Amino acid sequence: MLSRFERTLAANDSATAALTNWCAEHRIAAPAAIRALADRSASEAPSPAIRTALGIGPDEPVAFRHVQLLCGGAVLSDAKNWYVPARLTPAMNTALETTDTPFGTVVRPLGFHRERLASRRGRAAECPAGTVLSHKAVLRLEDGRAISLVAECYTPANLAAGNARGR
Repeated sequence: MLSRFERTLAANDSATAALTNWCAEHRIAAPAAIRALADRSASEAPSPAIRTALGIGPDEPVAFRHVQLLCGGAVLSDAKNWYVPARLTPAMNTALETTDTPFGTVVRPLGFHRERLASRRGRAAECPAGTVLSHKAVLRLEDGRAISLVAECYTPANLAAGNARGR
């Protein structure tokens, strides 16, 4: 099941799109809609390595968003996202600051692509205990500029797919 889940993630530039497909295919919830439960009190300054990955200098503003991505009542992912507000529209920034809309859904009109930096089965350093799969990726615009660096921590709920009907 984990190999199938990895293939689903690899086939999509957006984790939100991949999780939506996975949720529907495995009947985790109906409807198969992904929402981001944002921790509005979370704050994590970008490290120099994150700034380098985003292609920005030390003074460029970076926003941070920590969310759990849910399908129905199942938490499928815990994600930390550092993004460059200046590379998004004002409406996108407002949506990210005030709604539970996933990042991938908000920025979809930008036509981004995903550059995977790291993938490992199990827990990476930035992930909570119980993580079954960890990803780190940069989302880039067509011109190559980075809009986001994300650390994604996928939960065992993805592997219990099909057993959670009606959630």
